[in-house]
Amino acid sequence: MKNNSGSGLVYSTETGRMCPGCRQPLAACTCKTAAKAAPAGDGAVKVSLQTKGRGGKSVTLVKGLALDAMALAVLGKQLRSACGSGGTVKDGVIEVQGDHCELILAALVKQGYKAKRAGG
Repeated sequence: MKNNSGSGLVYSTETGRMCPGCRQPLAACTCKTAAKAAPAGDGAVKVSLQTKGRGGKSVTLVKGLALDAMALAVLGKQLRSACGSGGTVKDGVIEVQGDHCELILAALVKQGYKAKRAGG
């Protein structure tokens, strides 16, 4: 049997379940707090249009916002209502149904973000 360097203690009778990332008890895990503290985003907000893998339907994507999950959801709601269409927020990316790139760019610039058009 091979010794896997990624394997380790999974459960301890003393502390319970262990985190595989930081090897601490789940109650004292530092991985999730570090992930929540730093929102994903590089500061350059990119607005693009995507149709691949969506059955021919177009979706406007907003990437690169350095906001936490709640602020991202609120901004997504504002953008969707400004466009008058539906959409969602997934993995730090705001998706708005339809081709609304110019309208979203104008709304983001009005709110003080440095947004630019990405893609073709």
